[in-house]
Amino acid sequence: MRQAFVMQLRKGCEEEYQKRHDAIWPELKALLSESGVYDYSIFLDRESGRLFAFQKVRGTSGSQDLGTNPIVQKWWAYMADIMETHPDNSPISLPLEEVFHLE
Repeated sequence: MRQAFVMQLRKGCEEEYQKRHDAIWPELKALLSESGVYDYSIFLDRESGRLFAFQKVRGTSGSQDLGTNPIVQKWWAYMADIMETHPDNSPISLPLEEVFHLE
């Protein structure tokens, strides 16, 4: 399964976002892998601060379904100061509908 979604960075937080993802926690990487996420990329439009995320998942759920996990909740809290979030610190994430795929 392929999933894509968009999120929003706060203005001026591009470098900090990159820095935090360059040092992503090993336990978060392991959790994603264990949950079936095997290919995950995030792209940044520097002009708008919009993040485009794409992931391939084995099974029927992806990273967007891990919100009750304490590791994910800790990551959300860590990232909340640089992203647009909901009151529970989860990033405001809008799923995208796949309309074309070429393999």
